[in-house]
Amino acid sequence: MSDRVLIIDFGSQVTQLIARRVREAGVYCEIHPFNRVSVESIAAFGARGVILSGGPASVADFGSPRAPDGLFGMGLPILGICYGQQALCEQLGGKVEPGDHREFGRAMLRLVQPCALFDGVAAAGDEVQVWMSHGDRVTAIPPGFKVVATSEGAPFAAIANEDRRFYGVQFHPEVVHTPIGKQLLSNFVHKIVGCAGDWTMKAFRAQEIAKVRQQVGKGRVICGLSGGVDSSVVAALLHEAIGDQLTCVFVDTGFMRSGESEQVVSVFRDRFNIKLVHKDASDLFLSKLAGQTDPEKKRKIIGATFIDVFEEEARAVGGADFLAQGTLYPDVIESVSFTGGPSVTIKSHHNVGGLPERMNMKLVEPLRELFKDEVRALGRELGLPDDMVGRHPFPGPGLAIRIPGQELTRERLDILRKADAIYLDEIRKAGLYDVIWQAFAVLLPVRTVGVMGDSRSYDYACALRAVTSTDGMTADFYPFDMAFIGRVANRIINEVKGINRVTYDITSKPPGTIEWE
Repeated sequence: MSDRVLIIDFGSQVTQLIARRVREAGVYCEIHPFNRVSVESIAAFGARGVILSGGPASVADFGSPRAPDGLFGMGLPILGICYGQQALCEQLGGKVEPGDHREFGRAMLRLVQPCALFDGVAAAGDEVQVWMSHGDRVTAIPPGFKVVATSEGAPFAAIANEDRRFYGVQFHPEVVHTPIGKQLLSNFVHKIVGCAGDWTMKAFRAQEIAKVRQQVGKGRVICGLSGGVDSSVVAALLHEAIGDQLTCVFVDTGFMRSGESEQVVSVFRDRFNIKLVHKDASDLFLSKLAGQTDPEKKRKIIGATFIDVFEEEARAVGGADFLAQGTLYPDVIESVSFTGGPSVTIKSHHNVGGLPERMNMKLVEPLRELFKDEVRALGRELGLPDDMVGRHPFPGPGLAIRIPGQELTRERLDILRKADAIYLDEIRKAGLYDVIWQAFAVLLPVRTVGVMGDSRSYDYACALRAVTSTDGMTADFYPFDMAFIGRVANRIINEVKGINRVTYDITSKPPGTIEWE
């Protein structure tokens, strides 16, 4: 088993970034909420080091979060970040008070003496940029600690007790606005904790294959294959683990992008030789959606119809003992949130609703320890084509929610599919596909007057959308130059019969959403 680091979560909005930085350093880690962590659970997890995250609470408040007291006697290296530093100080005999000068945003950190955490990053007297977000501040450090760095609003911006390998920083090393942060976290897990950095997708692949074989035994597994990244990687991994014990069911709703249905069949049936049931249910879906224009009704009908078709096809192949699902680590983290919030709703493109209970199946979730970027890396490790594992996010209902305010028809879907394909083709030719988080076309419920040759036209308007983001929670529009937009618009109007006007959506999220419907 690879070396492990445990992150104790105090509720920061960026705790997941800590985990991603640690994993980028080749070290396996998990996030556990503070109120579900004990000395016993830390030992059972096998942690070689512990990171205390930031959080929104004030250490001065009664009942505010703390680390388990026994943690500090376990002999493990500890790094406290922001609130984590304050909790560490308060629990070890220091003092934390509300700050007279609140720091939020970029700040300059001045190193006052050497420290293993800053080894190779900065020397005494150097100033480096960091990202601060705090009101409270440490006003007295615990016995045995030294001041490592200061900032204008934080006299104890970085502290250390190097004998016990305890460290605290008031800033956030996990965010991109702290340029030295990645190296600091690497120093902690490698030079201080002593982790080997041998957690790779190659190692995970071998580990997870062994785990799947042990869980499944001689049982049969069925996987709902959508063509999206998550379900595709699940299918490839399970096939390597259990071979013909896996059957994939691809329900073709008719709402896929251009060429995607053909690619799914080609890659999984022809290239990987996976048992694949391809059910073209496009006529059924369109008939169920006849006359519907309300987006929520569309989603519910598509979801219910998908489950019915999947269940029918699963029974036709003789059923299964296990259902494979593409649950990812962010879903797992949310489901055990210390705030008691509800579990995140797993996206419909890789979730098959209540089928495990309806069909008396157990779940196989081989990706539940991975972030999205790690899933893509695993897909490449498994030999999936780049254009499949690097594909932009795609909603479960597909193109059905990119025809807002209108009944879904084959004609409208074909018009949208062609416009979308042209747009993505031009993005790829410009070398921008991997820079953009998500890009797509929308067929608007608007017809406009145009001139095509010497004739009047009265056709659809089309909107183009492209955003940059890291996680889809917030997003900004991509600033194409106007020559690019003009080139795309010209191609769509000339090549797609039924569209005579093209617009570009420059709304950020918030206040808008990425999708239109």
